[in-house]
Amino acid sequence: MGRRPAKSQKRTESDHRPPLNAVGPTSDSAKGSVWMTLAVCGFLLVAVWLVFGRTIHYDFVNYDDNEYVTDNLHIQQGSAAQKLRWAFTARDAANWHPLTWLSHMLDYRLYGLHAGGHHLTNVLLHAATAVLLFLTLRRMTGALWPSAFVAALFAVHPLRVESVAWVAERKDVLCGLFFVLTLLAYLGYVRRPSSRGRYFAVVALFALGLMSKPMLVTLPFVLLLLDYWPLGRFSGNPGVLRRLVVEKTPLFVLMIFSCILTSMAQAQGEAIVPLDVMPVSARIANASVTYVVYVWRLFWPADLAVFYPRHPLPLWMPAASLAALGSVSIAAWFWRKRFPYAFVGWFWYLGMLVPVIGLVQVGDQTMADRYTYLPQIGLGIAVAWGAAEIARARHWRPWALGAASAVSIAALMGCAYHQTSFWRDSESLWTRALACTSRNAVAHCNLGAILIDRGQTEAAIENFELAVTLHPADAGNCNNYGAALQKLGRHKEAIAQFRAALKYGMGGPEPHAALAQSLMHCGRNEEAIAEFQKALKIQPDFVQAHSFLADIFAGQRRMDEAIAQLEEVVKIKPDYAEAHSNLGLALTGRGRMDDAVRHYRKAIELKPDYAEAYSNWGIALAKQGRIDEALTQFRTALVLAERHNNPSLAAAIRERIRRVEAGVHR
Repeated sequence: MGRRPAKSQKRTESDHRPPLNAVGPTSDSAKGSVWMTLAVCGFLLVAVWLVFGRTIHYDFVNYDDNEYVTDNLHIQQGSAAQKLRWAFTARDAANWHPLTWLSHMLDYRLYGLHAGGHHLTNVLLHAATAVLLFLTLRRMTGALWPSAFVAALFAVHPLRVESVAWVAERKDVLCGLFFVLTLLAYLGYVRRPSSRGRYFAVVALFALGLMSKPMLVTLPFVLLLLDYWPLGRFSGNPGVLRRLVVEKTPLFVLMIFSCILTSMAQAQGEAIVPLDVMPVSARIANASVTYVVYVWRLFWPADLAVFYPRHPLPLWMPAASLAALGSVSIAAWFWRKRFPYAFVGWFWYLGMLVPVIGLVQVGDQTMADRYTYLPQIGLGIAVAWGAAEIARARHWRPWALGAASAVSIAALMGCAYHQTSFWRDSESLWTRALACTSRNAVAHCNLGAILIDRGQTEAAIENFELAVTLHPADAGNCNNYGAALQKLGRHKEAIAQFRAALKYGMGGPEPHAALAQSLMHCGRNEEAIAEFQKALKIQPDFVQAHSFLADIFAGQRRMDEAIAQLEEVVKIKPDYAEAHSNLGLALTGRGRMDDAVRHYRKAIELKPDYAEAYSNWGIALAKQGRIDEALTQFRTALVLAERHNNPSLAAAIRERIRRVEAGVHR
């Protein structure tokens, strides 16, 4: 019995496979040799290094780098198990991104606090992402030169500088790498949709990307766009669309999970701006204008700054922006069949920016260059394939389009190279921000912090005053202003600023402790005690608060309470030599000589040239009548005080020697 011919099917297996030929006139299968592909990869690596390589000589900056690296004890101390547990449970920096924390831990293990190594990691991650983006687009579309242009645009555009040159933005370059790897894995799955292993790779890489930065939640929608073009998985049948959506169910589940964790972290960190501070109308207005500004800066990346403050917008600006966005979106939809790359690129851009466009406002910035890291790839696709379409329609010679592309990339490289120079240190960064923006309280505040660290307190005060004037309800501005006033000894003014910082929501124990110190200087000890106790309620192991409480209690002759505070200090920080010496002095005052001597010995063991400890030990010995031993300790203390050029301490020790010797001769 003969075999019956198979019935024709509406869809065949080939319908699920991506078309590997180039779109329209960009087909370059003849030119797309292995050597040409390798040459483009080499160019991307060299270009990234030329633009960003010098950042390995740059320092950390005083904006988030402290929270992520320099002051973060969690990445610097503890066992591997402790670090791993913290990375996956921490909500620090108002985010849940354990893979980012782990990458910083690895860098600290490799480089310590040498900033160049941390910068190098960012550069290498960005370079790898640029190369993989080119290879992914090349394999998806079959178009060599448009893919190369998009990758080059991504690699060296000045808007990339913030993501690459800023150590704290490791999350950007790390999630970018996993984003492109996910696209590459998805392409492999589309070619063999029956392969569970390939689909698992897509899910796993997406999960790693979300653990680097939650902005990647929009990736499932990007995959749906790619299904339309260039993968060609749509057939116009609603059932096909339903199948493609259902296919991505695990990705949507991960997306929801990441959104929940991020919302919890941001709520815990009090990072989300409430609606009564910024209403919905203001958010929509700002978002519409920001969308347009990002497009403009793709073509004209001038006056870039690390922080753009929010300012009231004239009504015409959001109205015009909404009209422009709506018009382009409608055009992209209606011409999606003729220009599918424009449809995909435009909605890639719009969609990927949704988490950071300000509808859910996190922080005080109106926009940020780093937010364009992945979304503007969509615009690059629309521009590259659109330019190729125009060149074909107008019969331009290929070399003309190539020359224009080369000039554009070269110009962008020069601009980006110039932009990286402002990231060499904190002062350059904030001076540049003040030059490019107006009424920038954050820039004034951070510049003031640099100046106060240098001892330029008066100049710092001027910047803090401007910051508080521009944004009087900002807790950080008030706290920093108070710290500067405190350094100048203007404690009454400092008290007012610290109280304002607490009123406006300054968290942590530090503002309470700072307020308490100024209260101490004004003789308001009971109020100071109350503030130190508030600090300890927030953080029971806050050494500074225990130490200052001990000073207050000792001055009030409440020695038992002073001893209790100092015992807490040495329990929390056993290697704190000064605390051991002070505890010994307090124990001496209570007649507990043996305990006092034990702590003096410990202080000197920890700090062999500690003149005060020798002097205090001498006091204890003198009270015990061990005059010769006391004089030995005093003379050792005197030598050390003179060696360290401490004339006031040396004079006090000489007076003690005189009194002890006078007592011997009586």
